Amino acid sequence: MSIIGVLRRAVLVGVAVLLLFPAAVSAHSEEDASAHHEGAAQTDANVGLDERLGAKIPLDLVFTDENGRQRRLQELITGPTIILPVYYSCTNVCNYLQEGLARALPEIKLEPGKEYRVISVSFDERETPQRALKSKHMYQTVMKGKFPEGNWTFLTGDAANIHKLTDAAGFHFQRKGNDFVHPVVSFIVARDGMIVRYLYGTQFLPKDVTLALMEARQGRVGTTISKMVSYCFSFDPNSKSYEFNILRVSATAIIVCVVGFIIFLVVGGKNKNGNNKRNGNNVT
Repeated sequence: MSIIGVLRRAVLVGVAVLLLFPAAVSAHSEEDASAHHEGAAQTDANVGLDERLGAKIPLDLVFTDENGRQRRLQELITGPTIILPVYYSCTNVCNYLQEGLARALPEIKLEPGKEYRVISVSFDERETPQRALKSKHMYQTVMKGKFPEGNWTFLTGDAANIHKLTDAAGFHFQRKGNDFVHPVVSFIVARDGMIVRYLYGTQFLPKDVTLALMEARQGRVGTTISKMVSYCFSFDPNSKSYEFNILRVSATAIIVCVVGFIIFLVVGGKNKNGNNKRNGNNVT
C-alpha cells in the first residue's frame, strides 16, 4: 500500500470516529436545575452533595415498592443500578429528572433487568406506595412501552432508612414546608452498592449513562470492553460528562499507521532483496 493510501485510510478512520460519536465531544447539558441546586446550598449549609465515589450504600435497608411490598435493597440491586433520590409530589425538578431519564432509557442499548436496573426512592417519609405507583404510570407513559416493566422500581420508606441511604450517598436535603430543598443529581452503583458515578442535572445523554453503567459493571464481566472504552473516553469532572479523547485516539491511529508503514517498508525491502538474489542466482 502506498504512503498516500495509508494517509487516506487514517483520515477516513478519524472522520468515521467523529461521525460515530458526535455527542461525545460535547459537554453534558444541564438546565436551570443547577441554579436551583446552588440556591439550595446557599439556603442552608447542610443542603448539597458530597460526592462519595467508592463508598458503599447499605444494602440491608428496607423500603416499600409501588405495589406495597417490603423490599430490601440487596434484592433490587442485582447489578449496575441507577438511583434517583426524589419526592413524587414535587412539581419541579424531580419530575424533570425522572422524565429526562425516561426519555433516555429507550436509547440505551444495554438490556434492562439483565445488565442494569433503575430505582427511584422518595426522601419524603410521608409519601405512600399509592403515590409512587402514580409516578410509575406517568413515566411508563413517557417511555411508550419501550422500556420493559419491572426494571424501574419506585420506593418509599421511613425516615430512618431514607437518611441512612442519602447520608451514605452524600445527598443532603431539607424540608421547606411541603417541599424540599435538595441537590438535583442521580447516582449509579455497582452490585455491591459501591457508588461509581454521579450524574447531574435533569437531562441525560444515553452515552453518559451507558458508560457509567459499564464502569459499574467493570471487574465482573466485560473487562476487556470496559478497558477499551475507558481508553477512548474519560469522565470530565468540570462538565460532568464523558468526553471522547480525540487526541489520544488520533495519536494512537497515527502511530499505528506509521509503525505499519515502517513494517511494510522493512518486510517489502527484504522480499525485494530476496527476489533479486534468487533472480541473480538463476542467471547463467
